[in-house]
Amino acid sequence: MLENASDQQARRTTEARDSIGLGESHGEKDGQDRRPPQDPHERRAEALRRWKEANPDRVRELNRRWKADNPERARELNRESMRRSAKRKRILADRRRRANESSKRWKQAHPEHVTDYRRRWVEANPEKVREYYKRYHATHREVEKQRATAWRDANPEKMKNARKAWADRNKDRLAANQRARRKDPVRYRADLDANSAANRLRRRLERAGLPPRQLHRTMAAERRANDRAADDYFGQADLPERLRQFTVLTVSLTEELLEHGDRLLDFAKAYAAMRVRVGLPPVDAEQIMYARAAQAVTDRMKRIDRLTSREVRAAVRSARSVFSTATRQRRMAELVRDAESHIRKNGARLEAEAAIENSARALRGKVSLPTELLIARIAMQDLPPAERELETARAAEIEVASRLRRSRDTSLTDPRQWMRASQGPGFRPVGGSLAR
Repeated sequence: MLENASDQQARRTTEARDSIGLGESHGEKDGQDRRPPQDPHERRAEALRRWKEANPDRVRELNRRWKADNPERARELNRESMRRSAKRKRILADRRRRANESSKRWKQAHPEHVTDYRRRWVEANPEKVREYYKRYHATHREVEKQRATAWRDANPEKMKNARKAWADRNKDRLAANQRARRKDPVRYRADLDANSAANRLRRRLERAGLPPRQLHRTMAAERRANDRAADDYFGQADLPERLRQFTVLTVSLTEELLEHGDRLLDFAKAYAAMRVRVGLPPVDAEQIMYARAAQAVTDRMKRIDRLTSREVRAAVRSARSVFSTATRQRRMAELVRDAESHIRKNGARLEAEAAIENSARALRGKVSLPTELLIARIAMQDLPPAERELETARAAEIEVASRLRRSRDTSLTDPRQWMRASQGPGFRPVGGSLAR
Protein backbone atom coordinates (compact mmCIF):
# COMPACT_ATOMS: atom_id res chain seq x y z
CA MET A 1 0.00 0.00 0.00
CA LEU A 2 1.29 3.46 -0.86
CA GLU A 3 2.02 5.87 1.97
CA ASN A 4 0.05 9.10 2.06
CA ALA A 5 1.78 12.47 1.73
CA SER A 6 1.82 13.30 5.41
CA ASP A 7 3.44 10.01 6.35
CA GLN A 8 6.05 10.45 3.67
CA GLN A 9 6.83 13.96 4.89
CA ALA A 10 7.19 12.77 8.49
CA ARG A 11 9.48 9.94 7.46
CA ARG A 12 11.72 12.27 5.46
CA THR A 13 11.89 14.74 8.36
CA THR A 14 12.89 11.98 10.76
CA GLU A 15 15.61 10.71 8.44
CA ALA A 16 16.97 14.23 7.96
CA ARG A 17 17.07 14.84 11.71
CA ASP A 18 18.83 11.51 12.26
CA SER A 19 21.35 12.28 9.53
CA ILE A 20 22.44 15.55 11.20
CA GLY A 21 22.28 14.11 14.75
CA LEU A 22 19.07 15.79 16.00
CA GLY A 23 17.20 12.56 16.45
CA GLU A 24 17.19 10.29 19.42
CA SER A 25 20.15 10.96 21.69
CA HIS A 26 22.30 8.42 23.45
CA GLY A 27 20.72 9.36 26.70
CA GLU A 28 17.24 8.67 25.25
CA LYS A 29 18.42 5.34 23.88
CA ASP A 30 19.62 4.47 27.34
CA GLY A 31 16.29 5.33 28.81
CA GLN A 32 17.22 8.85 29.99
CA ASP A 33 14.91 11.79 29.49
CA ARG A 34 17.27 14.05 27.48
CA ARG A 35 15.38 16.59 25.38
CA PRO A 36 17.10 18.66 22.67
CA PRO A 37 17.55 22.39 23.38
CA GLN A 38 14.76 24.69 22.29
CA ASP A 39 17.07 27.58 21.13
CA PRO A 40 18.01 27.23 17.42
CA HIS A 41 21.63 28.20 18.13
CA GLU A 42 21.90 25.63 20.87
CA ARG A 43 20.31 23.02 18.61
CA ARG A 44 22.87 23.75 15.89
CA ALA A 45 25.74 23.62 18.38
CA GLU A 46 24.45 20.32 19.79
CA ALA A 47 24.06 18.90 16.32
CA LEU A 48 27.58 20.00 15.39
CA ARG A 49 29.01 18.43 18.53
CA ARG A 50 27.30 15.13 17.83
CA TRP A 51 28.44 15.14 14.22
CA LYS A 52 32.05 15.73 15.32
CA GLU A 53 31.82 12.87 17.78
CA ALA A 54 30.42 10.60 15.08
CA ASN A 55 32.99 11.63 12.41
CA PRO A 56 36.43 12.18 14.04
CA ASP A 57 38.38 11.30 10.90
CA ARG A 58 36.36 13.75 8.82
CA VAL A 59 36.93 16.46 11.46
CA ARG A 60 40.68 15.91 11.40
CA GLU A 61 40.75 16.10 7.62
CA LEU A 62 38.74 19.33 7.56
CA ASN A 63 40.98 20.89 10.23
CA ARG A 64 44.10 19.94 8.26
CA ARG A 65 42.68 21.49 5.10
CA TRP A 66 41.68 24.66 6.90
CA LYS A 67 45.13 25.07 8.46
CA ALA A 68 46.75 24.55 5.08
CA ASP A 69 44.50 27.20 3.52
CA ASN A 70 44.80 29.70 6.43
CA PRO A 71 48.32 29.33 7.95
CA GLU A 72 48.49 32.81 9.46
CA ARG A 73 45.13 32.53 11.14
CA ALA A 74 46.00 29.04 12.38
CA ARG A 75 49.24 30.31 13.97
CA GLU A 76 47.40 33.24 15.53
CA LEU A 77 44.77 30.95 17.03
CA ASN A 78 47.49 28.62 18.26
CA ARG A 79 49.32 31.49 19.97
CA GLU A 80 46.13 32.62 21.64
CA SER A 81 45.45 29.08 22.80
CA MET A 82 48.96 28.76 24.23
CA ARG A 83 48.63 32.08 26.04
CA ARG A 84 45.34 30.97 27.58
CA SER A 85 46.89 27.63 28.54
CA ALA A 86 49.95 29.32 30.12
CA LYS A 87 47.68 31.69 32.01
CA ARG A 88 45.63 28.79 33.34
CA LYS A 89 48.82 26.99 34.40
CA ARG A 90 50.11 30.09 36.19
CA ILE A 91 46.83 30.49 38.01
CA LEU A 92 46.80 26.83 39.02
CA ALA A 93 50.47 26.93 40.10
CA ASP A 94 49.89 30.08 42.15
CA ARG A 95 46.82 28.54 43.72
CA ARG A 96 48.72 25.36 44.49
CA ARG A 97 51.63 27.35 45.95
CA ARG A 98 49.34 29.33 48.24
CA ALA A 99 47.65 26.14 49.36
CA ASN A 100 50.99 24.48 50.08
CA GLU A 101 52.22 27.48 52.04
CA SER A 102 49.02 27.59 54.04
CA SER A 103 49.25 23.85 54.73
CA LYS A 104 52.90 24.19 55.73
CA ARG A 105 52.09 27.03 58.16
CA TRP A 106 49.26 25.02 59.68
CA LYS A 107 51.49 21.94 60.08
CA GLN A 108 54.19 23.99 61.74
CA ALA A 109 51.64 25.48 64.12
CA HIS A 110 50.03 22.09 64.91
CA PRO A 111 52.78 19.44 64.86
CA GLU A 112 50.95 17.15 67.28
CA HIS A 113 47.92 16.97 64.96
CA VAL A 114 50.16 16.11 62.01
CA THR A 115 51.96 13.38 63.95
CA ASP A 116 48.70 11.93 65.21
CA TYR A 117 47.15 12.01 61.74
CA ARG A 118 50.12 10.27 60.15
CA ARG A 119 50.17 7.63 62.89
CA ARG A 120 46.46 6.92 62.47
CA TRP A 121 46.82 6.78 58.69
CA VAL A 122 49.73 4.32 58.92
CA GLU A 123 47.74 2.14 61.33
CA ALA A 124 44.70 2.26 59.07
CA ASN A 125 46.63 1.52 55.84
CA PRO A 126 49.30 -1.11 56.56
CA GLU A 127 49.11 -2.57 53.06
CA LYS A 128 49.68 0.82 51.43
CA VAL A 129 52.61 1.53 53.75
CA ARG A 130 54.15 -1.86 53.00
CA GLU A 131 53.72 -1.34 49.28
CA TYR A 132 55.18 2.15 49.51
CA TYR A 133 58.32 0.94 51.33
CA LYS A 134 58.70 -1.95 48.93
CA ARG A 135 58.46 0.38 45.94
CA TYR A 136 60.86 2.88 47.53
CA HIS A 137 63.46 0.21 48.31
CA ALA A 138 63.27 -1.11 44.76
CA THR A 139 63.63 2.38 43.27
CA HIS A 140 66.35 3.70 45.61
CA ARG A 141 68.43 0.60 46.20
CA GLU A 142 71.76 2.26 45.38
CA VAL A 143 70.95 5.35 47.45
CA GLU A 144 70.12 3.21 50.47
CA LYS A 145 73.33 1.20 50.08
CA GLN A 146 75.36 4.42 49.96
CA ARG A 147 73.55 5.80 53.00
CA ALA A 148 74.15 2.60 54.98
CA THR A 149 77.82 2.52 53.95
CA ALA A 150 78.29 6.16 54.99
CA TRP A 151 76.70 5.43 58.37
CA ARG A 152 78.99 2.45 58.96
CA ASP A 153 82.04 4.52 58.03
CA ALA A 154 80.97 7.32 60.37
CA ASN A 155 80.31 4.98 63.32
CA PRO A 156 83.17 2.44 63.47
CA GLU A 157 82.84 1.89 67.22
CA LYS A 158 79.13 1.10 66.99
CA MET A 159 79.81 -1.34 64.14
CA LYS A 160 82.59 -2.97 66.15
CA ASN A 161 80.31 -3.39 69.16
CA ALA A 162 77.53 -4.70 66.94
CA ARG A 163 79.82 -7.32 65.39
CA LYS A 164 81.07 -8.35 68.82
CA ALA A 165 77.51 -8.63 70.14
CA TRP A 166 76.54 -10.75 67.12
CA ALA A 167 79.53 -13.04 67.70
CA ASP A 168 78.57 -13.43 71.36
CA ARG A 169 74.99 -14.32 70.40
CA ASN A 170 76.03 -16.77 67.67
CA LYS A 171 78.93 -18.72 69.18
CA ASP A 172 77.52 -22.04 68.00
CA ARG A 173 77.16 -20.75 64.46
CA LEU A 174 80.75 -19.45 64.42
CA ALA A 175 82.03 -22.77 65.75
CA ALA A 176 80.11 -24.58 63.02
CA ASN A 177 81.63 -22.32 60.37
CA GLN A 178 85.12 -22.99 61.70
CA ARG A 179 84.53 -26.75 61.72
CA ALA A 180 83.25 -26.58 58.16
CA ARG A 181 86.36 -24.63 57.11
CA ARG A 182 88.66 -27.19 58.77
CA LYS A 183 86.91 -30.01 56.96
CA ASP A 184 88.43 -28.78 53.68
CA PRO A 185 91.99 -30.16 53.80
CA VAL A 186 93.37 -27.80 51.15
CA ARG A 187 92.06 -24.68 52.86
CA TYR A 188 93.05 -25.92 56.31
CA ARG A 189 96.60 -26.67 55.15
CA ALA A 190 96.82 -23.21 53.53
CA ASP A 191 95.80 -21.58 56.82
CA LEU A 192 98.37 -23.56 58.76
CA ASP A 193 101.14 -22.72 56.27
CA ALA A 194 100.27 -19.02 56.40
CA ASN A 195 100.36 -18.99 60.20
CA SER A 196 103.66 -20.87 60.27
CA ALA A 197 105.22 -18.48 57.78
CA ALA A 198 104.07 -15.47 59.82
CA ASN A 199 105.53 -16.96 63.02
CA ARG A 200 108.84 -17.74 61.33
CA LEU A 201 109.06 -14.20 59.99
CA ARG A 202 108.30 -12.76 63.43
CA ARG A 203 110.97 -14.87 65.10
CA ARG A 204 113.51 -14.05 62.39
CA LEU A 205 112.91 -10.33 62.82
CA GLU A 206 113.28 -10.62 66.59
CA ARG A 207 116.59 -12.47 66.28
CA ALA A 208 117.88 -9.85 63.85
CA GLY A 209 116.83 -7.02 66.16
CA LEU A 210 114.44 -5.61 63.54
CA PRO A 211 111.01 -4.16 64.22
CA PRO A 212 107.95 -6.34 63.57
CA ARG A 213 106.18 -6.28 60.25
CA GLN A 214 104.05 -3.19 59.91
CA LEU A 215 101.73 -4.42 57.15
CA HIS A 216 98.17 -5.09 58.20
CA ARG A 217 94.83 -5.75 56.60
CA THR A 218 92.67 -2.72 56.01
CA MET A 219 88.93 -2.86 56.46
CA ALA A 220 86.54 -1.75 53.75
CA ALA A 221 85.68 1.44 55.66
CA GLU A 222 89.36 2.41 55.87
CA ARG A 223 89.86 1.75 52.16
CA ARG A 224 86.84 3.88 51.29
CA ALA A 225 88.12 6.70 53.51
CA ASN A 226 91.52 6.49 51.81
CA ASP A 227 89.88 6.59 48.39
CA ARG A 228 87.86 9.67 49.34
CA ALA A 229 90.94 11.40 50.72
CA ALA A 230 92.89 10.57 47.55
CA ASP A 231 90.08 11.86 45.33
CA ASP A 232 89.87 15.08 47.33
CA TYR A 233 93.63 15.57 47.21
CA PHE A 234 94.30 14.74 43.57
CA GLY A 235 91.15 16.50 42.40
CA GLN A 236 92.36 19.91 43.57
CA ALA A 237 92.95 22.46 40.83
CA ASP A 238 96.05 23.96 42.48
CA LEU A 239 97.73 20.59 43.13
CA PRO A 240 100.62 21.05 40.60
CA GLU A 241 101.60 24.40 42.12
CA ARG A 242 101.35 23.01 45.65
CA LEU A 243 103.56 20.06 44.77
CA ARG A 244 106.10 22.40 43.18
CA GLN A 245 106.23 24.63 46.25
CA PHE A 246 106.42 21.60 48.57
CA THR A 247 109.31 20.12 46.57
CA VAL A 248 111.21 23.40 46.55
CA LEU A 249 110.66 23.85 50.30
CA THR A 250 111.81 20.29 51.11
CA VAL A 251 114.95 20.48 48.97
CA SER A 252 115.88 23.97 50.19
CA LEU A 253 115.32 23.05 53.84
CA THR A 254 117.44 19.89 53.48
CA GLU A 255 120.28 21.84 51.89
CA GLU A 256 120.04 24.49 54.60
CA LEU A 257 120.35 21.90 57.36
CA LEU A 258 123.20 20.03 55.69
CA GLU A 259 125.14 23.25 55.17
CA HIS A 260 124.39 25.16 58.38
CA GLY A 261 122.89 22.52 60.67
CA ASP A 262 125.77 22.44 63.16
CA ARG A 263 125.88 26.24 63.46
CA LEU A 264 122.10 26.39 63.91
CA LEU A 265 122.23 23.66 66.56
CA ASP A 266 124.94 25.51 68.50
CA PHE A 267 122.88 28.68 68.43
CA ALA A 268 119.76 26.75 69.55
CA LYS A 269 121.64 25.18 72.48
CA ALA A 270 122.98 28.58 73.54
CA TYR A 271 119.49 30.07 73.32
CA ALA A 272 117.99 27.22 75.37
CA ALA A 273 120.72 27.64 78.04
CA MET A 274 120.10 31.40 78.17
CA ARG A 275 116.37 30.81 78.80
CA VAL A 276 117.18 28.51 81.68
CA ARG A 277 119.57 31.08 83.17
CA VAL A 278 116.98 33.86 83.11
CA GLY A 279 114.30 31.61 84.60
CA LEU A 280 112.18 30.97 81.52
CA PRO A 281 110.66 27.55 80.78
CA PRO A 282 113.10 25.18 79.03
CA VAL A 283 112.73 24.47 75.32
CA ASP A 284 114.02 21.77 72.98
CA ALA A 285 117.15 22.96 71.16
CA GLU A 286 116.49 20.76 68.14
CA GLN A 287 113.00 22.18 67.70
CA ILE A 288 114.45 25.70 67.75
CA MET A 289 117.05 24.68 65.16
CA TYR A 290 114.46 23.29 62.73
CA ALA A 291 112.15 26.25 63.28
CA ARG A 292 114.90 28.78 62.47
CA ALA A 293 115.95 26.78 59.41
CA ALA A 294 112.36 26.64 58.14
CA GLN A 295 111.93 30.38 58.73
CA ALA A 296 115.13 31.19 56.87
CA VAL A 297 114.11 29.05 53.89
CA THR A 298 110.54 30.36 53.68
CA ASP A 299 111.79 33.94 53.82
CA ARG A 300 113.95 33.29 50.75
CA MET A 301 111.22 31.50 48.76
CA LYS A 302 109.18 33.56 46.32
CA ARG A 303 105.88 31.76 46.83
CA ILE A 304 104.58 29.54 49.61
CA ASP A 305 100.97 30.70 49.51
CA ARG A 306 99.63 27.27 48.49
CA LEU A 307 101.26 25.35 51.32
CA THR A 308 99.45 24.43 54.51
CA SER A 309 100.95 23.96 57.97
CA ARG A 310 100.64 20.21 57.53
CA GLU A 311 102.77 20.27 54.38
CA VAL A 312 105.37 22.49 56.06
CA ARG A 313 105.60 19.99 58.92
CA ALA A 314 106.02 17.17 56.38
CA ALA A 315 108.88 19.07 54.71
CA VAL A 316 110.53 19.60 58.11
CA ARG A 317 110.22 15.89 58.93
CA SER A 318 111.78 14.92 55.62
CA ALA A 319 114.69 17.34 56.04
CA ARG A 320 115.12 16.23 59.66
CA SER A 321 115.40 12.58 58.61
CA VAL A 322 118.04 13.36 55.99
CA PHE A 323 119.98 15.57 58.41
CA SER A 324 119.88 12.95 61.16
CA THR A 325 121.15 10.26 58.79
CA ALA A 326 123.94 12.49 57.50
CA THR A 327 124.92 13.48 61.04
CA ARG A 328 124.98 9.87 62.16
CA GLN A 329 127.11 8.83 59.19
CA ARG A 330 129.52 11.72 59.79
CA ARG A 331 129.87 10.83 63.47
CA MET A 332 130.44 7.19 62.61
CA ALA A 333 133.12 8.11 60.08
CA GLU A 334 134.83 10.26 62.72
CA LEU A 335 134.55 7.46 65.26
CA VAL A 336 136.03 4.92 62.83
CA ARG A 337 138.87 7.33 62.03
CA ASP A 338 139.65 7.89 65.72
CA ALA A 339 139.52 4.17 66.46
CA GLU A 340 141.87 3.35 63.58
CA SER A 341 144.28 6.07 64.74
CA HIS A 342 144.17 4.64 68.27
CA ILE A 343 144.84 1.12 66.94
CA ARG A 344 147.80 2.30 64.88
CA LYS A 345 149.33 3.90 67.95
CA ASN A 346 148.60 1.07 70.42
CA GLY A 347 148.32 -2.00 68.21
CA ALA A 348 150.60 -4.30 70.21
CA ARG A 349 148.87 -3.56 73.53
CA LEU A 350 145.41 -3.98 72.04
CA GLU A 351 146.33 -7.30 70.42
CA ALA A 352 147.73 -8.59 73.72
CA GLU A 353 144.55 -7.56 75.53
CA ALA A 354 142.49 -9.30 72.84
CA ALA A 355 144.47 -12.53 73.38
CA ILE A 356 143.88 -12.27 77.15
CA GLU A 357 140.15 -11.74 76.56
CA ASN A 358 139.90 -14.85 74.40
CA SER A 359 141.80 -16.88 77.00
CA ALA A 360 139.38 -15.70 79.67
CA ARG A 361 136.40 -16.60 77.47
CA ALA A 362 137.84 -20.08 76.92
CA LEU A 363 138.25 -20.58 80.67
CA ARG A 364 134.62 -19.57 81.21
CA GLY A 365 133.50 -21.99 78.48
CA LYS A 366 132.49 -19.29 75.98
CA VAL A 367 133.17 -19.21 72.24
CA SER A 368 136.30 -17.32 71.21
CA LEU A 369 135.76 -14.19 69.12
CA PRO A 370 137.83 -13.02 66.17
CA THR A 371 140.93 -11.09 67.27
CA GLU A 372 140.06 -8.15 65.02
CA LEU A 373 136.65 -7.79 66.62
CA LEU A 374 138.12 -7.78 70.14
CA ILE A 375 140.80 -5.25 69.15
CA ALA A 376 138.13 -2.95 67.70
CA ARG A 377 135.95 -3.33 70.80
CA ILE A 378 138.79 -2.54 73.21
CA ALA A 379 139.80 0.44 71.06
CA MET A 380 136.24 1.78 71.12
CA GLN A 381 136.18 1.45 74.91
CA ASP A 382 139.40 3.47 75.17
CA LEU A 383 137.86 6.44 73.36
CA PRO A 384 136.21 9.23 75.37
CA PRO A 385 132.59 8.39 76.28
CA ALA A 386 131.35 11.65 74.73
CA GLU A 387 132.36 10.38 71.30
CA ARG A 388 130.58 7.06 71.65
CA GLU A 389 126.88 6.61 71.09
CA LEU A 390 125.62 3.07 71.65
CA GLU A 391 124.34 2.09 68.21
CA THR A 392 126.87 4.21 66.32
CA ALA A 393 129.71 2.70 68.39
CA ARG A 394 128.48 -0.84 67.67
CA ALA A 395 128.36 -0.20 63.93
CA ALA A 396 131.77 1.52 64.01
CA GLU A 397 133.18 -1.43 65.94
CA ILE A 398 132.10 -3.87 63.21
CA GLU A 399 133.44 -1.56 60.50
CA VAL A 400 136.86 -1.23 62.20
CA ALA A 401 137.11 -5.01 62.67
CA SER A 402 136.27 -5.57 59.02
CA ARG A 403 138.94 -3.13 57.92
CA LEU A 404 141.51 -4.76 60.20
CA ARG A 405 140.83 -8.17 58.70
CA ARG A 406 141.05 -6.81 55.17
CA SER A 407 144.32 -5.07 55.99
CA ARG A 408 145.85 -8.39 57.14
CA ASP A 409 144.98 -10.06 53.81
CA THR A 410 143.26 -13.05 55.39
CA SER A 411 140.08 -14.77 54.27
CA LEU A 412 137.10 -12.56 54.90
CA THR A 413 134.11 -13.65 56.90
CA ASP A 414 130.75 -11.89 57.09
CA PRO A 415 131.01 -9.11 59.75
CA ARG A 416 127.29 -9.55 60.44
CA GLN A 417 128.09 -12.99 61.85
CA TRP A 418 130.53 -11.36 64.31
CA MET A 419 127.85 -8.93 65.28
CA ARG A 420 125.26 -11.66 66.01
CA ALA A 421 127.80 -13.76 67.90
CA SER A 422 129.05 -10.93 70.07
CA GLN A 423 126.08 -8.64 70.58
CA GLY A 424 123.10 -10.97 70.61
CA PRO A 425 119.67 -10.50 68.95
CA GLY A 426 119.12 -6.97 70.29
CA PHE A 427 121.86 -5.32 68.23
CA ARG A 428 121.06 -3.53 64.99
CA PRO A 429 123.74 -1.61 63.02
CA VAL A 430 123.00 2.00 62.06
CA GLY A 431 124.38 4.01 59.19
CA GLY A 432 124.81 1.27 56.61
CA SER A 433 128.55 0.80 57.29
CA LEU A 434 128.50 -2.94 56.58
CA ALA A 435 127.70 -2.34 52.93
CA ARG A 436 131.01 -0.65 52.28
